[in-house]
Amino acid sequence: MNISELLNSSIGQTIVKNAAGKLGMNTNEASSAVRTSLSTILAGMTRNSQSKEGAESLNKAIETKHDGSLLDNLSAMFQGDNENLQRDGDGILEHVFGSKREVIEQNISKKTGVNNDKISPLLSTLAPIVMAYLSKEKQQSNARASDLNTLLSNLIGGSQHSRSGGGVMDMISGILDKDSDGDVMDDLLNMFGKKR
Repeated sequence: MNISELLNSSIGQTIVKNAAGKLGMNTNEASSAVRTSLSTILAGMTRNSQSKEGAESLNKAIETKHDGSLLDNLSAMFQGDNENLQRDGDGILEHVFGSKREVIEQNISKKTGVNNDKISPLLSTLAPIVMAYLSKEKQQSNARASDLNTLLSNLIGGSQHSRSGGGVMDMISGILDKDSDGDVMDDLLNMFGKKR
């Protein structure tokens, strides 16, 4: 299941509905913000998992902290006191985006038209959900650390030129494709690699 299929599933609809209620967005705003934010987190994880060290670090986090059970009752998670979840999300985002998080939040805000002050808590909430989902996919496919990059690539649609025409990677190109060459991954390399 890729990210588009996930968002159209009951899990995806629950995320959008609860994000809208929690952050005071209408359904269209929430759908756009959730889709773009999830895709951006996955793109960052895909970039990080291209290195052996990054893949092993991600694998360790999945195996020690994220068993996928978070997905079993998402509505309760959104309605409860999710301070610990947000803190966990902030830690995940620190690993994924590092010092670039603020810039990414601003770009998601511009792309979706949703206020920046709603994007930050949304990303913090979505990051553990992404990890839980990745954990379930990893368990189902019996993947190892070395398989995570392929697994993540499949989750964001297989390639940046998705067969569905446009696809998820095109959707986030305005956020990550800074040199407008159509290749998001080179911009991720620059973003998470050495500073320009």
